[in-house]
Amino acid sequence: MRATLIKTLWGMTMIIGLAPLPAAAASTAPSSVGGFILDRSIEEYPVEGHANYLSEVIFTDLKGYRKAFITYGACRNKGKILRIKLKYENRSFDFFKELLSRYREKFGGKPKFSGDQFGNVRAWKWSLTDDQGRRVNLELQHNLRDDEESIGNMVKLSLPDLLNDERLCFNELHDSAERTSEKADWEDLIPN
Repeated sequence: MRATLIKTLWGMTMIIGLAPLPAAAASTAPSSVGGFILDRSIEEYPVEGHANYLSEVIFTDLKGYRKAFITYGACRNKGKILRIKLKYENRSFDFFKELLSRYREKFGGKPKFSGDQFGNVRAWKWSLTDDQGRRVNLELQHNLRDDEESIGNMVKLSLPDLLNDERLCFNELHDSAERTSEKADWEDLIPN
């Protein structure tokens, strides 16, 4: 009986000891990090900003699709569409299987699986070449539960080499400027 009592007390001590403790140091959620404060106007900061090397527009009125995300160049390939992401109106897995069958029939039966190991994202990717000799990536994807993408079916079509050219162009223009920022201390690195 004594051994049972000791085991019970030890077990309760472990449970209490492992229970999450309330944060003693922070009484509220952080609102700033790196000198930037949430809900403040960007105009308040003397930081020199640069537009990204890609721009994106969203279309919502397309037959058969819920949304279209069209990404175009803003540097070396200014205004040229470099990536198309379309979310199909039909979100079902059965529709995805039918699409996959038709994609395989049209683009070849040996795409590379690029989904996740848990089966939440099922994606098949084709690496093709267009009539100008450029690489073209085509990906058909079904999301069961992915925080980055909404649930349903999506097709992605891109010119990866031109996307990379845009990144290189941006880096050439903006990384050549000398960095004069001061060394950060711990207060700058931890959200306040």
